[in-house]
Amino acid sequence: MMSPCFIMQTATEDILLKVTNVCALCYSDIHIGDTIHYDTQKYHYLCQACQEKQCGQMNGECESIEDEESGLFC
Repeated sequence: MMSPCFIMQTATEDILLKVTNVCALCYSDIHIGDTIHYDTQKYHYLCQACQEKQCGQMNGECESIEDEESGLFC
């Protein structure tokens, strides 16, 4: 799923050593060669699954879409 909110990259040894080796949301391990996504709004790396989930919760301007029926007391 392509989105202007994320930059798709392949995890390299340099990225994993200098920036991160885990997804910022689910903390799953990222391995060399994995497809990762840099979140241009929150400045962190996400795995493929978390990027797809986040992308589904955003509009075209990379803003989170609030679900009207979700909340603390629903």
